[in-house]
Amino acid sequence: MTPGPNAELLDRFTAIVGKTHALTAADDLTHYTHENRDIVIGRTPLVLKPASREEVAAILKLAHETRTAIVPQGGHTGHAAGGVPDESGTQIVLSLERMNHIVEIDTTGNTMTVQAGVVLQTIQQAAEAHDRLFPLALGSQGSCQIGGNISTNAGGVGVLAYGNTRDLILGLEVVTPSGEIWHGLGKLKKDNTGYDLRHLFIGAEGTLGVVTAAVLKLLPRPKGRAAAWVGLATTEACLGLLDAALEGAGKALTGFEFLPRIGVDVLFDHYPDQRNPLAARHDWQVLMEISSARSQQDAQALLQSILAEALEAGTIEDAALSQNEAQRLSFWAIRETIPASQRKLGWSIKHDISVPVHRVPDFIAAAAAAVERACPGARPFPFGHMGDGNIHYNVSQPEAMALETFRAHGDAIQNAVFDLVVAFGGSISAEHGIGRLKRELLARTKDPVALAMMRQIKQALDPNGILNPGKVV
Repeated sequence: MTPGPNAELLDRFTAIVGKTHALTAADDLTHYTHENRDIVIGRTPLVLKPASREEVAAILKLAHETRTAIVPQGGHTGHAAGGVPDESGTQIVLSLERMNHIVEIDTTGNTMTVQAGVVLQTIQQAAEAHDRLFPLALGSQGSCQIGGNISTNAGGVGVLAYGNTRDLILGLEVVTPSGEIWHGLGKLKKDNTGYDLRHLFIGAEGTLGVVTAAVLKLLPRPKGRAAAWVGLATTEACLGLLDAALEGAGKALTGFEFLPRIGVDVLFDHYPDQRNPLAARHDWQVLMEISSARSQQDAQALLQSILAEALEAGTIEDAALSQNEAQRLSFWAIRETIPASQRKLGWSIKHDISVPVHRVPDFIAAAAAAVERACPGARPFPFGHMGDGNIHYNVSQPEAMALETFRAHGDAIQNAVFDLVVAFGGSISAEHGIGRLKRELLARTKDPVALAMMRQIKQALDPNGILNPGKVV
């Protein structure tokens, strides 16, 4: 890398998008240089907001020729600092926010072609308007962009039935680090003509190319959805309910989230607008959802049957079944408030991990013991997507411990958790990506042969190292 772009070079970059769409004022840059939780704060001399793939290509061609670092950025909602420039002040931010058009919706082929800057919720609403479903669903869906979802292979609450973002992409348009445009916006569900290049860029976090557009898979919109808020005594019971639900509903089971007692306690104690659907609080709660292609009555009947059998078997302690759409959404509102409610317990150390589904109960028990050894009194707060093994294993500070003392235990807690993840055959990053925050951890835990191949791919596609340097590998 060069020491950084000089004024003349910055002017050349600015000319590509026009002065109106090139930001240099300090106040304008803050949003683009701060990780959304302010854990990482970088610096940049320039934010470029191109409107087309051709402008992106021109930016990367100039960056490649001048060895100028470029940091692609979407909705800026990530948790791994993957879209944040470093502190050098030499990296230019490339924001895709202006490339926000839905190009086409094909209701016969069930596809939607979109530019990378379209907000996820806009895509969901457009699909719904055509009686279709785009099933990717995240807490940040009101602000995250599909390009960022693709670049991080985002997961969310629908992975159990629909897969990760990777499973919802038919085609991509990508600008390479040298400024070439790969026109890969195919709609084909079958195309066995060599390497499937789209999968190189999905989950690459903008290190191999800049995604500028995508062809998304759509599904028929469910005719009915029913949800239940369930109280259980143990994580083993949660797993037993999951097994029973999968056996009884199969792919109709479209959501299965679990939450601990500490989570519902803090939520219902501090958020009076959120009401417990059950008469009592239980050690574990599950939010499960059934979707039906036939009718609302069918979804409710199937869910009621599964719950009745689970209650008779002693798997569950209590359950509330949604009676209408408003109640179903209220259950999900409780789930989506959980991350914010944890702040009421003080500082927390967060882990986005996954383990094989059948090992979730054993992992939670082992991790609790390991955390207690690393920091006596720390309060584990595990929740998330049990249906796909993704646990947000967060740890809140002890009630009587000062913040700085707890932070001093951070490395010990994280090492304890991540060592267990590896021992359980899991992943240190289930859905948030590697970015900058987990780069060293990836180097320590990834299979060395896999890591070497990743670095070889990066070198082959980006020999000058201009795209998102310091991220992933």
